[in-house]
Amino acid sequence: MPADIFDEHSWRYEAMVNWPKRLANEAPFYRKLFADVQASRVLDAACGTGHHAEMFHSWGLSVEGADISEGMIERCRARLGTSDRLRWVVRSFDRPAEPAGVFDVVLCVGNSLSLASDMDTVGRAIGAMLDSARPGGLCVIHVLNVWSLPDGPMVWQKTLKTQHDGRDHLLLKAIHRSGTDTRVEVLDVMLDQPSLERWSESTPLLPITADDLISFAKAAGASQVETFGDYRRTPYDRTTSPDLIAVCRK
Repeated sequence: MPADIFDEHSWRYEAMVNWPKRLANEAPFYRKLFADVQASRVLDAACGTGHHAEMFHSWGLSVEGADISEGMIERCRARLGTSDRLRWVVRSFDRPAEPAGVFDVVLCVGNSLSLASDMDTVGRAIGAMLDSARPGGLCVIHVLNVWSLPDGPMVWQKTLKTQHDGRDHLLLKAIHRSGTDTRVEVLDVMLDQPSLERWSESTPLLPITADDLISFAKAAGASQVETFGDYRRTPYDRTTSPDLIAVCRK
């Protein structure tokens, strides 16, 4: 997906996530991971509007948030500021951090990797994330498990009424899988006009499998890869798990 989509429409993606609920669900997973490697430095390689980075920073960790979208990074800086323990960088997830090999944990979560242009980019991204981690460090990848979705029907995930710049908006989000082709559909209907004005976007998701993540990680030097089906560490099942989470040890 082009970075300028996020630059212009980041507020829509922000509005559609219930961040307190999401972070409360994910926090125990990350606390255990960080304790396992005694983490002090964390890189979020596709940080979006910075909510994970903000949470990790509040735990006393040094955090770098990186994103290909200048608009997202500007939003992070404006909302959270910068310090010696919180840094924001415009950088694609398929480029390693500079200097490389210094982070205890590197993340690419929230389905960001599925937005890559092709599978070669996915492989480069996993390689770059492992390059950014120290020896013995971890790389955590989360994508939607598209294989658990029904093949054919549209699945409606979100319907939300909100305000932006003094205007009323109705945001709708759906996901549609047809074989290996999966797309996220977002519709914004502006309600305060004499005739309804609307904006829409259809975004393809790469059909990433657990085998893909394991293969790329091992090729990039991972010594061990575990897969989970959710943030409660349920074993991954291709047909039923809502998520696909890979924890790769360098």
